[in-house]
Amino acid sequence: MRFTKPAWVMHKDSAMRGEEKRVSMFSCHVHPDGSRIATGGLDAKVRIWSTKPILNHASELSGRPPKSLCTLTMHTGPVLVVRWAHSGRWLASGSDDEIVMIWDLDPTAKGKVWGSDEVNVEGWKPLKRLVGHESDVTDLAWSPGDRYLASVGLDSAVIIWCGFTLERLRKIDQHQGFVKGVCWDPVGEFLATGSDDRSVRIWRTTDWGLEAEVKKPFDHSPGTFFRRLSWSPDGAHITASNATNNEGYVFIAAVIARNTWTSEISLVGHENTVEVAAYNPHIFLRDPSQPVTAPNICSVVALGADDRAVSVWQTKAPRPLIVAKDVFERQIMDLSWSADGLSLYAVSSDGTMAAFNFDPTELEGIAPKSAQEQYLKRFGFVPPPLPDGFSHQIPVDQAKAQANRITPPPSPRAQGQEFGTPAPATVQSGGEQVHTLIAKRKPKKRIQPTFAGSLSGGVPSSSVNGIQSSKPMSTVHASGSASTAPSRPFQDVPSSSAAPATSALQLSLSQPFGESSSSFGLGLNTGDGTEDYPMDLDGEVKISALETAGQSGKGKRKAGDEADDRIAAKPRTLGGDRVRENVPVRPITGRRAASIAIPALLSDGPGLGGRLEPPQLVTYLQSTVEGSEDIFEGRNSEGDEPNEVIYVSGKQTQWLDYLQSPILALTATSTFCAVAMQDGTVTVYSHTGRRLLPALTLGAPCHTLAGSRNMLLVLTVAGTLHVWDVRKQAAKFTPASISSLLAPSPNLTVASVAVRPNGAPVVQLSDGVTYSYDSCLLAWTKLSEPWWAEGSDAWQGRQRTNQSATRGPVAIIEGAITERMGVDSSRAEKVRPAWWNAALTLGHLESKLHAAKSLDSPQEYKQALLLYAKRIADEGFRAKAEELVKELFGPVYWRPNREEAWSPTVLGMSKRDLLKEVLIIFVRSKTLTKLGQDWQDIVKKAQNGD
Repeated sequence: MRFTKPAWVMHKDSAMRGEEKRVSMFSCHVHPDGSRIATGGLDAKVRIWSTKPILNHASELSGRPPKSLCTLTMHTGPVLVVRWAHSGRWLASGSDDEIVMIWDLDPTAKGKVWGSDEVNVEGWKPLKRLVGHESDVTDLAWSPGDRYLASVGLDSAVIIWCGFTLERLRKIDQHQGFVKGVCWDPVGEFLATGSDDRSVRIWRTTDWGLEAEVKKPFDHSPGTFFRRLSWSPDGAHITASNATNNEGYVFIAAVIARNTWTSEISLVGHENTVEVAAYNPHIFLRDPSQPVTAPNICSVVALGADDRAVSVWQTKAPRPLIVAKDVFERQIMDLSWSADGLSLYAVSSDGTMAAFNFDPTELEGIAPKSAQEQYLKRFGFVPPPLPDGFSHQIPVDQAKAQANRITPPPSPRAQGQEFGTPAPATVQSGGEQVHTLIAKRKPKKRIQPTFAGSLSGGVPSSSVNGIQSSKPMSTVHASGSASTAPSRPFQDVPSSSAAPATSALQLSLSQPFGESSSSFGLGLNTGDGTEDYPMDLDGEVKISALETAGQSGKGKRKAGDEADDRIAAKPRTLGGDRVRENVPVRPITGRRAASIAIPALLSDGPGLGGRLEPPQLVTYLQSTVEGSEDIFEGRNSEGDEPNEVIYVSGKQTQWLDYLQSPILALTATSTFCAVAMQDGTVTVYSHTGRRLLPALTLGAPCHTLAGSRNMLLVLTVAGTLHVWDVRKQAAKFTPASISSLLAPSPNLTVASVAVRPNGAPVVQLSDGVTYSYDSCLLAWTKLSEPWWAEGSDAWQGRQRTNQSATRGPVAIIEGAITERMGVDSSRAEKVRPAWWNAALTLGHLESKLHAAKSLDSPQEYKQALLLYAKRIADEGFRAKAEELVKELFGPVYWRPNREEAWSPTVLGMSKRDLLKEVLIIFVRSKTLTKLGQDWQDIVKKAQNGD
């Protein structure tokens, strides 16, 4: 699979002059011939783009065909949905302006777009405005054969339009809430709609009556922007978004069965609400050699969620084929498959588009459209005959003559009909195939997908103490019982067996605190927005190269594949000719274990009392390399054979090394692999097997080994904590002891240890208190603790989800504390002093500001700062407000490039820009209005140089 994220696909804020500011994209849809894709955005425009430059890097560089084909500007509000007719003849768009617009190709409408510098390569004219909704139009769907067009909106109405005359046929207003999703049965018998009244309703197309209402999986569903649902191409299931299990605590997509209209299957794994579901338009055969029958058919469905993740499921497997995390910075709004079923497009409210291009071997068993059409005939549904003169099809000879056109021809008119008969059929663009999918590296541009997975789901991770087996986090529940909430969604989801073996992008698995051990599932996102990606010869970042290692002699080399042109014959590697053997995982006991037992003296550091123990010695350990499917393995011998570490890509050994001491722990990031041994030695390798650092001798075995990007952390059983920057080959601070943290109580133990990409260690104890070591203060600092939950209104641990769809490290820590300690259980029963709530809330927010700064989390810092400003404004604490303002404003006569103690930025954000937002809060308050206005004048004068 190849992934790309074209930066040039964007909707712009027309109010911005001299700079390009992205605005949200709400919808996308691929033309049936695959040559173009339409998008709708916050700028009230519909834009049509060529898909070839998205999928083919050579086309992108050459500018042929043009990237932007057309910009349509008739809507007066944000465009929430765009949908091509199945014939490719018309494009429908729905908007906040309550209008559904039908667009038709107009060869005379090319040229410059009025009021802008853009040029339309092809022209589309508004054919008809469909007026009928009384509020925003949120979703559209064309029925099979384009006989009908269905539109839904925030007026709670479902409107059916004729697909030929575009006249309104029926208005259904039985929903009791906003309707945010609609899809058609591929058979043509039913229509399904999803609404904020927490139901999915199925309507008959024969009389538009209600066939069924499904409510159970939506009883506790939260509000979302969309509830886009999709019907499987075999007609057997509807996959509906925004469903939940366990009384709303587990976010799922509900799979509703045809005829029974019950939801017994759940797609579990996303960490936030599922916003959109989209089925691949093809049916798939479990066994391609067998006939097309119901037991032999399965489907592929993609899900997009508010956790910024895209997952692709095949209904024959209990786990996703692919999970892409951190592809976007905000929630996914829409998904669209190409007609060939091999390309998936996604758009997000962050204003960007991503494309996933699959190899046919990855989506095994794909069946031709003819097989689907033949299968659907078995349902026996016969739609009413079409009126004379109405059709969206064209003669075969005319279709062949148009096969090589880049754009569809103008819609022909029928004799005696206003909206005529012959129209372009679905056309394949010249039989061309695209083989290379790459994303260009751009400075300070975060393009960070995660394909989470491990090649062996039954072996322990390198960071797990003992021989605890991995638990599947994304499962399909085939019973009616409620699903169990996943503690680490997608952590153990395997990718497709044909998926590529490596990826050069920096990716982050949802491991607890990066790669560290955890008994309760802390999942810190270690991405910090910087780029350390290995580059290829052309200066491009490979997202996911086609697998070449281990596939010699299998499959054909594809013409025009630029990646293959740069790949030489398979090079010779250390151990590459050795056949990889599976090793059973079991603890090492008996004589061998006794001979390498750790002296008790080493684990009895001051105040520790043997509370830090090394990991269980086992025969096999593994760690998945951050950002790829490569595996770093460790194998301990039970006899006299040497211990070894192996780096595996796909099924091929890339290199190996032999070690004299048994292996206790492994970790692998995007830049290095590290192994900790029984004798207290740590060895750090590059991905090619070179030793990046000299062997580090720590004097005691490790308790925890963790890595994140360039940072390596080791906590020894003697209680000494080390953090190194492997890239700079330097320690982040002098080794620190955790004995002072464990000293208060003999029952305290270490629950988890992790390291952030900026080198900050994160240590959580069994009492829930979480610490980090400040290298400037040379002291341990508290990041968070259960105490704040007793009275702070800003405690995030009691919130099930984060409204911004992204959880920062501080929020994750607080959530873990709540999960571990149950801090909310008796809060309401205790009698507190009068100022208890205000004092703890302000104290908690002040502590949170320091924690966000330590963990390098700018978004959480800004959020805490604004909450803090609002609270002191609500309470009327003028002295605190003035001190905060002066801290952010700095010296009155401050100028850049002066050596002064005050820094104008914090976590990369301008302090004075933050001050402007704080002052807005003060001005709107009842107590600090005058203070806010006075300082707004001062800030304005400082900017103008007065």
